[in-house]
Amino acid sequence: MDMSRKLLCVLVAAITFSTASFAANVSQEEYDAIAERIKPVGDVYLAGSEPVVAEPSGPRDGLTVYNTYCMACHASGVSGAPKTGVASDWTARIAKGKDVLADHAINGFNAMPAKGGCMDCSDDEIVAAIEHMIEGM
Repeated sequence: MDMSRKLLCVLVAAITFSTASFAANVSQEEYDAIAERIKPVGDVYLAGSEPVVAEPSGPRDGLTVYNTYCMACHASGVSGAPKTGVASDWTARIAKGKDVLADHAINGFNAMPAKGGCMDCSDDEIVAAIEHMIEGM
């Protein structure tokens, strides 16, 4: 072997053994941090082996439903949605009655999807969100 090949072999061996030595000295905290950084973004489950999701403990109040589902459109008026706290946006709608408001919110109306996209919301939770948006008007 010529000198450059011997030098290259020694260099590769040195890097290999120093890396193995470094890996052996990694603490559990460092290992956990590395594992957290490289973990997958999502999980894959076989049918029937999905994790069990806790059932809701009770009905959500109007503020919670509004903050989770309604705010995205009603805070800024996206696609003509009446803005929360702007009485002029709600006057004509309120004049039609709360039953009409509830029907439109539950079944969808114009650009608004049924239940505002909250498919696990009960009708009562949707009505509570409406009441939250129009309170004080």
